[in-house]
Amino acid sequence: MSDLDSFRIETRAWLDANCPAEMRTPMRSEKDACWGGRNWEFQSPAQEAWLRAMAGKGWTVPDWPVAYGGGGLGAAEYKVLREEMALIGARNPLSSFGISMLGPALLKYGTEAQKTRFLTEIAHGEIRWCQGYSEPGAGSDLAGLQTKAEDAGDHWIVNGQKVWTSYADQADWIFCLVRTSTETKHGGISFLLFDMTSPGVSTKPILLISGNSPFCETFFDDVKVPKDQLVGELNKGWDVAKYLLGHEREMISAMGLGGERQALGASVEAIDDPVLRADIAAFDVDSLAFAAMSEHFLDQLKHGETHPAMPSMMKYAGTELNKTRHELIMAAGGSDALEWDSKRSKGGKRPREWLRTKANSIEGGTSEVQLGIVAKHILHLPGA
Repeated sequence: MSDLDSFRIETRAWLDANCPAEMRTPMRSEKDACWGGRNWEFQSPAQEAWLRAMAGKGWTVPDWPVAYGGGGLGAAEYKVLREEMALIGARNPLSSFGISMLGPALLKYGTEAQKTRFLTEIAHGEIRWCQGYSEPGAGSDLAGLQTKAEDAGDHWIVNGQKVWTSYADQADWIFCLVRTSTETKHGGISFLLFDMTSPGVSTKPILLISGNSPFCETFFDDVKVPKDQLVGELNKGWDVAKYLLGHEREMISAMGLGGERQALGASVEAIDDPVLRADIAAFDVDSLAFAAMSEHFLDQLKHGETHPAMPSMMKYAGTELNKTRHELIMAAGGSDALEWDSKRSKGGKRPREWLRTKANSIEGGTSEVQLGIVAKHILHLPGA
């Protein structure tokens, strides 16, 4: 028996003993996701127990170093863990921008003091982060950002505005791009971390057409930020930002998997329309292909072998697949799928989720930008 076989047996036994039955059922809504943080209220004792067990094992971040709250697993072991969790339908114990975005950036660019201070808290679900990138005049052209950080000796003074800041009204801290020099467009950007309860920070929710929204406008008015909360080199935050964006696009691409345990054709109502049945069958084939591609992409990523532009390709593909999924769910539901507030429709779950997918092709970099990156860096098309 190989070491990997032994690890699989041990992992299966540990998951069987520690994953509560409730955490082996599909999430009913976004509210079932555990985000953690200092103000988080667990939805159930099982949700808390599952987070505590996985964090204690280091498996909220299985491939992070043990010294920073991780499991220290290699790529092959991490794959086994994913497979065994999928086998029993185990929920992700912790949803976190700290895990999916900031953590990898800190591991690469952070000081030892920053890693020690933040990574274990992230791994244990004790701190919740939001992302301060887009601005009213700097979305796709992110390098045009104008939020400024002025040197005030032992601290920075930050003034400006961010927009589309997901969960800013619920986050504990923010990782934020600021302008520290105007000499060059890309070269004058720095990457700061600061507490959302700092004086001068305020948020205002943005309502989407779905009636729900995680997004906020975020305002900074003379916010003091300690100098040691600069990540990477001064004026070289664009390097950190680009690295983090790759991980964000990897995270967003996962929406293409849908989180469903069965084919779409098996989960929707009986369909009489043969054309719609064919469309759903074609979608299920595409979904299986995307799942296989995602697994291959993740394997390459964990081994450091993936093309730098692959996250853009996966983000675009996952976005389009998720939009198609909800278009088909709406089509299969007929007029019933248009119910908005009824008890029968679970508060309009289908139409609200369908409308929410429209933002998928904008957030994390627009589809047009992703296609441009693929055309230039993967396909090497002339003029791209």
